[in-house]
Amino acid sequence: MALLCQLVLLFEVTLFARVILSWFPLQPGGAMAKVNGFLVRITDPVLEPVRRVLPRMGMFDLSPIIVFLVLEVVVRGLILRCYSA
Repeated sequence: MALLCQLVLLFEVTLFARVILSWFPLQPGGAMAKVNGFLVRITDPVLEPVRRVLPRMGMFDLSPIIVFLVLEVVVRGLILRCYSA
């Protein structure tokens, strides 16, 4: 159970890094663009279904917020009970 909690936490950190990198212009072929490409490949399978259901709000993509809420509250809080003593 603790391993699953750690894996969900690792995915949350990966998703957060992707969100932060999306705020900055990246040079194609640069080191940060490669890191971003890796983060996109890891997080897109989870974000894409949410994007299909949730409409875009102009230039804002709210799917990471929804995924964070589901992972934190539902998965880590209710299903895995990562916070119990």
